Amino acid sequence: MGIYDRYLAARIRLADASLPNRVALVITERDLLEPGAYDTLASFFDWALEYGADSVTVAVSVLDANAVPTLRRALEDLDTPHEVAVRDPDDDVPADAPVQVAIGLGGREEFAAAVRGVAEAVEAGELTPEDVDATDIEERLLFPKPPDLLIKTGAERLSDFMIWQSVYSELYFTDVNWRDFRKRDYLRALRDYQQRQRRFGR
Repeated sequence: MGIYDRYLAARIRLADASLPNRVALVITERDLLEPGAYDTLASFFDWALEYGADSVTVAVSVLDANAVPTLRRALEDLDTPHEVAVRDPDDDVPADAPVQVAIGLGGREEFAAAVRGVAEAVEAGELTPEDVDATDIEERLLFPKPPDLLIKTGAERLSDFMIWQSVYSELYFTDVNWRDFRKRDYLRALRDYQQRQRRFGR
């Protein structure tokens, strides 16, 4: 770790401010075609957990649905000591692991599936319409836990990911592309997070 990285790390550790418990990252399938992209992703998991995150969720936005099986195999074979749960549009079981990866799973699609689940529960008599609340939606999402910090590399857009969960998240956009993303960029995101005052919609 270079001098600047050590400086950032010291500022973060000495700051009288909390760090995110849950971190989310949005990248694209093209990002993963770059040399070293998967090694950077494995390192990202290490950085997040090293700096206090309980869970890390990664969204890989996909333009070509045919790429999903190949991406899934590569991500499931990722060289990391952390347990990784990978989900794609064909999955319907919520992810429950310290590291969670969504491939080509849009937030609107995830939300629609959760609403269908609620509708089925109402039809089966397990819920009444007047009793339906946000919890009933959240427990049917594939990625139910809202991130404290959501990082998007390369552009200022969420790519239709976690549209329900990220409503009160702190969003951090960096123009650094994934191929150039380093630990110092993650530390900058943490430092920015520490300097914000979270309002949770208030």
